[in-house]
Amino acid sequence: MSLDGLSLSFVVQELHNRLIGGRIDKIFQPQKTTLLLTIRLANETVRLLLSASPDHPRLQITEKALENPEMPPAFCMLLRKHLEGGRISGLEQESLDRIVRLYIDHRDEHGEIVTKCIIAELMGKHSNLILTKNGIIIDAIKRVGLGISRQRQVLPGLAYSLPPGQFRLNLLETGTEIFIKTLLDVPPTSLLTKALIAIAIGVGPVTAREIVYRSGFPSNITLAELDDSDILELRTVIQHFVTTLKNGQPIPTVAVDGNNRVTGIAAFPLDHLPVESQHHFPTMSQAVEYVETRTGHRHVPEKDLLLKLVSGELTRVERKFTILTTEFSIAQNADELRKCADTIMTYLTAIQPHSDKIILPDLYGANPEQDQITIPLDPLLTPIENAQHYYNRYNKQKRAQDLLADQLEQCNKEKAYLETVFVALEQTVTGIDVEDIRLELTQAGYIRATGKRRSSAPLSQPLSGKTTDGTPFLIGKNNRQNDLVTFKHAHADDIWLHTKNIPGSHVILQTGSRVPSPETLTEAAQLAAFFSKSRTSSNVPVDYTRRRYVKKPSGAKPGFVIYDHQTTLFVTPDETTVQALLKKK
Repeated sequence: MSLDGLSLSFVVQELHNRLIGGRIDKIFQPQKTTLLLTIRLANETVRLLLSASPDHPRLQITEKALENPEMPPAFCMLLRKHLEGGRISGLEQESLDRIVRLYIDHRDEHGEIVTKCIIAELMGKHSNLILTKNGIIIDAIKRVGLGISRQRQVLPGLAYSLPPGQFRLNLLETGTEIFIKTLLDVPPTSLLTKALIAIAIGVGPVTAREIVYRSGFPSNITLAELDDSDILELRTVIQHFVTTLKNGQPIPTVAVDGNNRVTGIAAFPLDHLPVESQHHFPTMSQAVEYVETRTGHRHVPEKDLLLKLVSGELTRVERKFTILTTEFSIAQNADELRKCADTIMTYLTAIQPHSDKIILPDLYGANPEQDQITIPLDPLLTPIENAQHYYNRYNKQKRAQDLLADQLEQCNKEKAYLETVFVALEQTVTGIDVEDIRLELTQAGYIRATGKRRSSAPLSQPLSGKTTDGTPFLIGKNNRQNDLVTFKHAHADDIWLHTKNIPGSHVILQTGSRVPSPETLTEAAQLAAFFSKSRTSSNVPVDYTRRRYVKKPSGAKPGFVIYDHQTTLFVTPDETTVQALLKKK
């Protein structure tokens, strides 16, 4: 869910008022399609985010410092060469379309001031960020050649041209009479919402539905169903809508449904959506950032591939466990085979040659004279050979019992380990955390090590914060960090917490020898429950004990420990509480 051109105009107005005259201090490219410009102003430094993500293209001021790759991509290096140190001289929108130009004055190699432009095309899967000078493309974050589009190429050295679809009416500039007349020229079978989108530049589905709702019409009304009074009402609503937007201040609004999915974002209240589902913000940038956090558009490289790999390994281990369980159940019947062999040897003379079965007294029964058993025989074997065959099967299954028990134990341990990796992956939000887990899986043998040497990226660090009473805590975000916080950072008397029999993070409450209060223990337990597989559950069991009682068995996989002297708390994770604790430093 992204802004349409009409609401984007208020983002542009907001950025224009705040950024003009600012100097570009740093340029980063934290993700493949995202730029982050640090802009120094007279009294503050702000971060301008430009994203050509196909899922959530956007332009906004952000408060968040995004993770940056160790080696800047080529496009980032190019922008640093052309724009760092330059001043923002202009910011404008192309009509009401989702195209924004950011003009930067910069001194060239001769000391002369030249103006270059970043053009942000925020159009879904066609989104792009393009650097131009005097209308000529220097480069783009997404190059578009003939193989991708025959209508319009975006390549260095070519003249920049606007995307198709620009010849529509600007709702804020076109008179209402002309707008209504043009609307009625659309085929009468068209839905009114689609007709508004088709003729008005910058009007997206959310704005179109809002206009139809404020006019008092059903959402599926067609142009043919409008009578003269309906057209008059539509004209009145559009005129009032435009006047309010042109003369008033925006009311940045985001609506979400019961599943926390965004259903609408605009610069005005969305009357066609439930009031209780709407959130209002002081600035459009904050509304855009809220959408990004709700919809989880942060794409972390490799995360999806690793999740698929670990999920596949879990399926393999579970299938193996089922087979081993069946085989172990069969092996548990080994004593029945020895019983058959002993009975045959006892009654050899009673067995007729070439018999396929024999009914004999049960030697191991409570009453051998009355209890009998039926023993299948191989008619091609002698009675002694049949007994030997049963003894051989007995010995084989007895050996299998120990082997299968060991394999089942290893299978359980591998399953538990993979579940901890899967939970850690699901909760990662940065590339460095994903790289940490990729390295762990490589060392564990789940990913084949390539001959190529990767640059030594810095390892990710555990989460930290303080409880309400100021007690510091540490949280491991993956198995390597779990071992780190438990056996390197924690002291013997610190409190160690972990969800009981549930994959999750190790939490260290750095109390030393001090006895923590019940409130502090509950907050730490909330952290352990939140950073576990049971994040969305209630009454999650969390064990806690002194760190001195936590041990790592020799040869155990990363993150695996055993512990005793524990006490169990039951808590329900609350994201608001957890985020508040993490912010306390």
